[in-house]
Amino acid sequence: MHNTPGDAFDLDIGRRLRAFREAAGLSQRMLAKKVEVTNSTISLIESGKVNPSVGALKRILDGIPVGLSEFFAFEPEPEAAQAVFFAAEELVEIGKGKLSFKQVGASLHGRAMMILQETYDIGADTGRKMYGHEAEEGGIVISGRVEVTVGDQRKILGPGDAYYFDSRKPHRFRQVGPEKCVVVSACTPPTF
Repeated sequence: MHNTPGDAFDLDIGRRLRAFREAAGLSQRMLAKKVEVTNSTISLIESGKVNPSVGALKRILDGIPVGLSEFFAFEPEPEAAQAVFFAAEELVEIGKGKLSFKQVGASLHGRAMMILQETYDIGADTGRKMYGHEAEEGGIVISGRVEVTVGDQRKILGPGDAYYFDSRKPHRFRQVGPEKCVVVSACTPPTF
């Protein structure tokens, strides 16, 4: 992989990769795990900040799966054609188990930010192993309580409380208390 300032070609590869990944129903994290690269690598490619070698791109595409010829023949939908408003039932579920992450918009292609309605069921936890990714994120607790750990800082947040941090710092979210926790969050660039 080559670090280069994002030119049109790099951005085009990133837009295509994001479109195919989302069409396959894979988060950046899921694809990264599948092809054994870091999720920040996927994020950097999708944002046009890293230009992957042909071999690295093929390995990533094998995880979707899609061939190189199909990948380069595809033209993603232009940004202007995306929806602006979303009914509650149109939010896309990208979470699983006790964690519900409802994403605003089916496709994040061409978007610089991801917005989620996060619901942490009783005992829900993003995992003991803290994770990090190339982004910034913030959110406001709507109901319930959640313990947020960022690096060596930890705090229990309740309704009206908020957080904002550099997502490269290892972090974790854990529901605490007797009721589900609902958070509205944003992340830029999109990472899931």
